[in-house]
Amino acid sequence: MSLISKRVLFRQLFDRISCTYTYLLADKATKEAILIDPVLECVDRDLQLVKEIGLNLKYVANTHCHADHVTGSGLIKTRLNTNPSQPTVKSIISEISGAKADIKVDENDVITCGESIKLKVLSTPGHTNGCVTYVDTDNGLVFTGDALLIRGCGRTDFQQGDSGLLWDSIHQKIFTLPDNFNVFPAHDYKGQLLSTITEEKRFNPRLTKSKEEFIEIMANLNLDLPKMIDIAVPNNMVCGLH
Repeated sequence: MSLISKRVLFRQLFDRISCTYTYLLADKATKEAILIDPVLECVDRDLQLVKEIGLNLKYVANTHCHADHVTGSGLIKTRLNTNPSQPTVKSIISEISGAKADIKVDENDVITCGESIKLKVLSTPGHTNGCVTYVDTDNGLVFTGDALLIRGCGRTDFQQGDSGLLWDSIHQKIFTLPDNFNVFPAHDYKGQLLSTITEEKRFNPRLTKSKEEFIEIMANLNLDLPKMIDIAVPNNMVCGLH
C-alpha cells in the first residue's frame, strides 16, 4: 500500500508468515526515514525498497517486544551501520519494555524524522507492559502495535498481559484521539489494511463492551501460545538477531 502526501512518503508492508505489518515513513524533502515493526525475514525486502526509493533510514522502531516474530532491527543495523562508532541507523523501543535499543522512549516523547515526521509516543500497556502507540498528529496516522487491532485487540494471557490495563490504555489513550485518524495495527489476519478511531469505537466487538465484560472475554479466548515465542522474545529483548 502506498499513500503519498505532499511531504511524507508512506508504505505499508506485510509479512505473510506472522501476518505482521511493517510501516515505512519518509520525509520527502530530507529523505530521512523510519521503519516501524520490521520483521527479520523481510529485511532484504525492506532494505531493497529503501535503496530503490533513495532513502536514508534513520530509525528502526518497535511498538513492543514481539512474541510471534523476531524483529529485523538488529540485522538492519548490522547491514547499514558500517562504522559502529558513528551509527547511521538507531533502534527504538519503550523504556518500560526492558529490551535493548539505542533509544528508549516513554509517554509523550516525540520521534522526529526529517522536517515533516513527528511521532508522539503514547504508553499503551496491557498486551505487554512495554507497548507503545506512535501517533503522527500532522498526518492523522496511529500505529497501535498489538494494543488495538482492526475489530480486535492484542491478547493478554502472557508477557505481563493485563486485560483491564489494556482496556484502559485503549479507551483513555487511543480512543481519545481524533475520530478521523487512521489506525494501523501491527497485525491483521483477515486481509484488512486500516481502520479509523471512530470505526473501532463503534464497531470493535470487544472494545464496545464494558471493562468487566472485556476482561471476561479476554479470559476465555483459550488461544495457543505463539509458535515463535521461545525464540522471538529472548532475541527481541536484545534487539533481534545480528
